[in-house]
Amino acid sequence: MKELVYICSPLRGDVLENQQRARGFCKLALQAGYIPIAPHIYFTQFLDDDSPEERAQGIEAGLELLKLCRKMWVFLPPGGKPSQ
Repeated sequence: MKELVYICSPLRGDVLENQQRARGFCKLALQAGYIPIAPHIYFTQFLDDDSPEERAQGIEAGLELLKLCRKMWVFLPPGGKPSQ
């Protein structure tokens, strides 16, 4: 079985651009032989990141997925400051 890698990259700010960048990171991971896990791409399809309750649900679910991964790739935004 291929190894899972958790893709960690910004979402807030320019959400559409950040989702596009995250999709690119996932493609890189797949091309490198990993199975990318990027909850911030798919959870935001049905959860509202501007709702504190739904954001907390998404974070909690993402942390559960992280437990399945042995690796995490962290991509900082242009300028290098992580989002919160």
